[in-house]
This record gives sequence, C-alpha cells and structure tokens, in this order.
Amino acid sequence: MQSFILKNFMGKDVTVYCGGILTFRGNVKACNDGVLTLEITNQRYSHISVGKIITVQPNENTDNA
Repeated sequence: MQSFILKNFMGKDVTVYCGGILTFRGNVKACNDGVLTLEITNQRYSHISVGKIITVQPNENTDNA
C-alpha cells in the first residue's frame, strides 16, 4: 500500500477511509515507515497508519485548483 500511495497520490488531495466514521481528507505529503502524512490545512497534519487504511480516493472537487 505504501508504494502505491507514493506512486499514485504523492502531492495530491485525497480522502482516506479507515473504517466506521474514520475518514481523513488532505494533501499527501509523505508516506514513510508505514505512516501516511496528510496536510489537512495549512501546516496542520494528520498521521495515519498505512495498515489501518481501507481505501484511498483522489478528491475530484478541490478548492486548491
């Protein structure tokens, strides 16, 4: 999963689903040592265990474009 994220989503806005109500949206900044780092807002980050990720989808509708 880590290499897939790096190859397909690095620097892109995504939605990450981890089950239940756990959904994260942000820009992929890094994916190292089993941890995905998303920039949620300017200089605010979420760090997500790659092993807990169920799906990663690109955000089609972004205000950054």
